[in-house]
Amino acid sequence: MATGRTHRPATRSRGIPEATVARLPLYLRALTALSERSVPTVSSEELAAAAGVNSAKLRKDFSYLGSYGTRGVGYDVEYLVYQISRELGLTQDWPVVIVGIGNLGAALANYGGFASRGFRVAALIDADPAMAGKPVAGIPVQHSDDLEKIIEDNGVSIGVIATPAGAAQQVCDRLVAAGVTSILNFAPTVLSVPDGVDVRKVDLSIELQILAFHEQRKAGEEAHSDGTAPAAVTREEADAAAASADQGPDGDVPAVMPA
Repeated sequence: MATGRTHRPATRSRGIPEATVARLPLYLRALTALSERSVPTVSSEELAAAAGVNSAKLRKDFSYLGSYGTRGVGYDVEYLVYQISRELGLTQDWPVVIVGIGNLGAALANYGGFASRGFRVAALIDADPAMAGKPVAGIPVQHSDDLEKIIEDNGVSIGVIATPAGAAQQVCDRLVAAGVTSILNFAPTVLSVPDGVDVRKVDLSIELQILAFHEQRKAGEEAHSDGTAPAAVTREEADAAAASADQGPDGDVPAVMPA
């Protein structure tokens, strides 16, 4: 089976927009659920509703894949699963290393969705000598001193950083120097990487702040409808919250990991 080091998705060279790429996993998740129920075909409206997008956007996204469905019939579920899986590079094995095996790193190691989505946790790495050899999710933790050798031996091109913020950039630099070209960052900090290295950041606190913004806005609307004055919000707070709320699948803040 091929590894991530020898094959890479061709979405950029084919001109597929990043916003479309960000929605492909949503479509794949919905299609996989349909496939598991042995549903043979699905309309664009039904699939769009299941994925949480509008049907016009879905049809535009699928046009980039060269898939237009059949009028009156819809889309072939199994073929779309294959098409999207191939476009995302999930028809091959992607070895992944997780660096930082604290509570979050251990939870990620135990996450069962990796294997079913084409990702194999090749190694768990931590800087604490007391963690070395300790099994987590059936995988023995290895010391960070061996990071470069681990990456080379396993042909790893995707790294997951789950360290404290203060250690994340140093870990990132070592991963990149060792040949990792894609990083999923759970550390609450912005990483600096050279051209050619992709970083996706998952920050749960930002997601919660965005939800708090919407809750505050809803409370303000309810107060206004009741004839009472809403709570005061400074211009700076409103601008910052609005800027964050505008980010989503089309921006820099990715969706959190699917269940």
